[in-house]
Amino acid sequence: MSIKNKTIIITGGTSGIGEACTREFVARGARVVFSSIQQTEGEALEKELSRTDRAKFIYCDVTSESDVHALVECAQSTFGQIDAIHCNAGAWGKGTAEEFDDAIWDKVMGVNVKGVLLTAKCGIPALRDAGGGTFLVTTSVASQIGFPQHAVYCASKAASEAIIRCLATDYAGLVRVVGISPGTIKTPMLAASCQGWDKPIDELYTEVAEKIPVRRLGEPADVAKAAAFLLSDDAGYINGTILTLDGGTLALPPW
Repeated sequence: MSIKNKTIIITGGTSGIGEACTREFVARGARVVFSSIQQTEGEALEKELSRTDRAKFIYCDVTSESDVHALVECAQSTFGQIDAIHCNAGAWGKGTAEEFDDAIWDKVMGVNVKGVLLTAKCGIPALRDAGGGTFLVTTSVASQIGFPQHAVYCASKAASEAIIRCLATDYAGLVRVVGISPGTIKTPMLAASCQGWDKPIDELYTEVAEKIPVRRLGEPADVAKAAAFLLSDDAGYINGTILTLDGGTLALPPW
């Protein structure tokens, strides 16, 4: 399960799942160009990982085609060919159909859907130049569950899974396209989604963990290890599909 010496781009690579993936990929010997809109956090992580000479941070708003194009060019100029792209940047918004507005729609759909398409638009030619590669998208079990007050977010993740299937068809024989669908993972985004409840976050986490069949919440490292496998040559026959990483949540009965 080696990704050693592969050059990997990851968007949203400075927090939560993305940060764990950046660290995991570098630890496994990959050359990683990681990006996000968190300039301070990105520069600090690059400095921490600089001893490896295998990590480069670049600011990138995935809703901006020029930013994504610059990200791909940076990876090519820094490390040469690009072997894999992990489309991980994500945005979250809460509200019912009566409460959502253009700002929430533009933010969530912009990052989670347009961002995936722009990363594919700019990144797949670079993978073609390298003779092929892997395109990985972080989705969510929200694509399959009707979470209360999450219509826009759930819709965006369902759209990203549809894009995975379409890309796998459009670029068959050139790019292997896969998804990873995390369940309840302890990230800053999960913490943000818990705001406004009448219970402390730790208490909420404990209650949720007791319901998940593995009896714990997921850690970002759980996702990072699975992502590293999907980007490795050992996963070469996995294509056009999504790996669910939810501790068994979707297997639960409705009572």
